[in-house]
Amino acid sequence: MTLFRLDASIRIEGSHSRAIADIVEQEWRVGHPGDTIVRRHVGTEPIAATTWGTAAFAGYTPEDQRTNEQREALRLAATLADELIAADAYLFAVPLYNFGVSQHFKTWVDTVLTDPRFGPTGPSPIAGRPAVLVTVQGGNYSAGTPREGWDHATGWMQRILADVWNLDLDVVEAPFTLVGVNPALDEFKDLAAGLRADADALATKHGQALAAPRS
Repeated sequence: MTLFRLDASIRIEGSHSRAIADIVEQEWRVGHPGDTIVRRHVGTEPIAATTWGTAAFAGYTPEDQRTNEQREALRLAATLADELIAADAYLFAVPLYNFGVSQHFKTWVDTVLTDPRFGPTGPSPIAGRPAVLVTVQGGNYSAGTPREGWDHATGWMQRILADVWNLDLDVVEAPFTLVGVNPALDEFKDLAAGLRADADALATKHGQALAAPRS
């Protein structure tokens, strides 16, 4: 069995998305000791923002007329697609940045989508496989909060992973990760601690489900 794990945080030390994803990974390891984990760190080792556009235009360019840059972009897109197709389960750890999708995660998605195997005309090559999305927000954008609706990332990620790629997706959300960092949020310390405990417990549950045998 192979687990594909992607991290989009620009931090390593102190990264909440990595810490929660580690819980999911630990549970997967319990069920699959010694099995393979393929890692892609798009936050700290980002894909160039121009890659997906170069690869997209290369797809409409006759092979003998492609530039070296176009060929390299297509090779990278194929590598990213290969990593997904070769995996049996998936773990995505993607923080909310400035109320939107991490640019590093979106560039990765856009580049994958230029590979013909993930094109819009055919079925997803990874449909039905289990996946967990871990996402964290510095504030709290849930229903009833003053900034309800300001999270413009989670819904989009669910559309790509669950609806476009048809993964069997579970989601772990952890809000208020800037409590203790931003003094304006100090009053929410207890609430944040409770929400984090809930997120950690959900990560354990979803990690166990990710590791469970599938028929």
